[in-house]
Amino acid sequence: MKRMLLAGVFAAAACGSAQAETTLTLVEVITSPQRTELLQGMVDKFEAANPDVSVEIISLPWGQAFEKLATMVQGGQAIDVVEMPERWMSLYAGNGQLESLEPYLAAWDGTGEINDTAMGFGRVVGDTAYMIPYGFYLRALFYNKTLFAAAGLDGPPETWDEFKADAAAISALGDGKYGYCLRGGPGGTTGWLLAMTAMEGSGRWFDDDGRSIFYSDAAKAGAQLLVDVYTSGGAPRDSVNWGFNEIVAGFYSGTCAMLDQDPDALIAVSEYMNAEDFAVAPLPLGPGGKAYPSIGYAGWAMFASSEHKDDAFALISHLSSRDSNLEWAKFVGVIPIHKGAEQDPFFQTEQFAGWFTEMNDPRWQPLPYPAHLEEYAYFADVLSIQTGQEMLLGQRTVDDVVTEWADYLTAAQQKWLAEQ
Repeated sequence: MKRMLLAGVFAAAACGSAQAETTLTLVEVITSPQRTELLQGMVDKFEAANPDVSVEIISLPWGQAFEKLATMVQGGQAIDVVEMPERWMSLYAGNGQLESLEPYLAAWDGTGEINDTAMGFGRVVGDTAYMIPYGFYLRALFYNKTLFAAAGLDGPPETWDEFKADAAAISALGDGKYGYCLRGGPGGTTGWLLAMTAMEGSGRWFDDDGRSIFYSDAAKAGAQLLVDVYTSGGAPRDSVNWGFNEIVAGFYSGTCAMLDQDPDALIAVSEYMNAEDFAVAPLPLGPGGKAYPSIGYAGWAMFASSEHKDDAFALISHLSSRDSNLEWAKFVGVIPIHKGAEQDPFFQTEQFAGWFTEMNDPRWQPLPYPAHLEEYAYFADVLSIQTGQEMLLGQRTVDDVVTEWADYLTAAQQKWLAEQ
């Protein structure tokens, strides 16, 4: 009986395969079993609506995805659609390996529904749309309403000076409570950047000559503020070594009252905290009334080598449609790309308010990382972590370390400018 059932399944599969005249290859690079299952379900809907097209999903483990995708491309393996992180886009588009989506977007009736921020970030290379972003990893400020009330504070900080004062007030409660879940270990670069760019206030990483803004006294004051919060007891002593898991656990356990993070942290925080006990506010503003929350993103891109470009864009447009994108964004923890998406009941909570404020209020100007620099990965993953810890521990001065950062980034940017 089992053998007959399997034979029927194989026959049905063979029949379906015979009907499909085109096979597309979709490469997923930010992979987990649950994510792949969701993506497969979205692809199944596409195949049902397009019976002449089948889609093969190739899921690459994130830790080796950059190298594995490069090997596939160099080996000439057919790729039609790829999940493209923003920091890879300039590399592949610059090498002529990505297809411009501009003619397809001009003809697609869904283009007008995508918000201007998403369309702008899809066009960061040569002002040409080489991807449709599927959502944003945008930093905002989680805060523990219970701890704020216990410290006599009636709401989250609106400025970085208030942030420092609130951290001190909450830490004064004692009993193992602290103001800020500082991320001094892996991935900690962004915390420094948030404070430094807000205090500096220009909304860019470099001046016209390619010199880093970190040379400025204002940027150094932002780094000094975080050092002061740490050394005065506003953050746990061992947070000098904390990474993502530690800061998120520190927040949901009630150890510390403030956390700067992306929407993906909501998955764990919401599991351990009641919704009425925390909210997400926009990041504090700098002296100039502006803030520059770091923004990362990924999206769907088409390889120029695809032999099935119309079908490939049909798949991209399906994945980027309002219904598909909302489903994806809710599951993976990103801010969706469509105009009015914040009106969806899922996002109509205090837990999402900060991110949508940052996307829609001009006082907050999302600032992408300078990922066009090949040296940036070393800066973010090694140099800034090691030297940032030296600042926190008092082994080096803020001026010394931040000047080293500025020297390193300036050399990288001026090299890049010279190559253009």
